[in-house]
Amino acid sequence: MADDKHNLAALEAEMAAAVTEPAVPAGSGKPDRMSGIPDTSHRNLSLIMDIPLRVAVELGRTKMVVNDLLNLGQGSVIELNKLAGEPMEVLVNDKLVARGEAVVVNEKFGVRLTDIISPSERVEQLK
Repeated sequence: MADDKHNLAALEAEMAAAVTEPAVPAGSGKPDRMSGIPDTSHRNLSLIMDIPLRVAVELGRTKMVVNDLLNLGQGSVIELNKLAGEPMEVLVNDKLVARGEAVVVNEKFGVRLTDIISPSERVEQLK
């Protein structure tokens, strides 16, 4: 019975230490104390950092027949499907990831992000 109490006290001490000790830093490659699985998230993430992505900012869209397209000239106006003041869409590889507003920075156009699409909404786009 004394042996059971000793084992129980040792188990309680081990559990308390697991709760109060600092976690292993992400990406350290050291095994996680709870699962025993090495944390390789930082190393795995570095593998994809150089993958090129196509980023596009969309002001709006429209459909035209070929005849109207051929009649366009300097000064022509193309009516888009968005209203003035509506946020522009930021697309990465043709998937919506954010919305924003146009800004000018050092005489170049830019986009100030006003809304980031949540991960769950991005997953829904893939379906």
